[in-house]
Amino acid sequence: MAELTLTTFVTLDGVMQAPGGPDEDRSDGFEYGGWAAPYVEEGMGEFITEVFGRAGAFLLGRKTYEIFAGYWPEHDDPADPVAGGLNRLPKYVASTTLEEPAWGPATVLDGEHLQSEIVRVKDALDGELQVHGSGQLAQWLLARDLVDEINLLVFPVVLGAGRRLFPTGGLPTAYELTVSRTTPVGTAVHTYRPTGRASFGTVGS
Repeated sequence: MAELTLTTFVTLDGVMQAPGGPDEDRSDGFEYGGWAAPYVEEGMGEFITEVFGRAGAFLLGRKTYEIFAGYWPEHDDPADPVAGGLNRLPKYVASTTLEEPAWGPATVLDGEHLQSEIVRVKDALDGELQVHGSGQLAQWLLARDLVDEINLLVFPVVLGAGRRLFPTGGLPTAYELTVSRTTPVGTAVHTYRPTGRASFGTVGS
């Protein structure tokens, strides 16, 4: 059975929207797209390469799938774990509107029965079923305890606006830190595994 892993870029104030470019996602009037670009360097690239090297398949939201479909086929390199993996490994798209995905191999998962569809896909795979970006899907998965591991890349910038990975009203969840490193430009890379519901007490008692 595959593990479902989530890899996402966030700012210090938790924003995950449109890290890669100004026009990646302007929904809700977001004006700060491309905030990760000044911090892209070799150390971050090495970690991302490691992550993609473990992929067995990808689970993507419709918007992220369409963004990737507009870029990666034009930047293909079979020897590159990122480009080669995204262009060749199975992609599963969570959507209620997408009917005929043009960038394959791709399968649309029924959004009305998404949880059972994801479980079925995990049962049939080895390696990792990886989620990248896909903000709304990531929040949906976290709210249902479906994520086995989170790779959180925290960039040294605050935006003050934008979609956040952990919205108000999410499940109180405790995590175990399994790996941590910091890149030369100050991006903190943390890998967490959920350990159950958060617990509470009084400090010093």
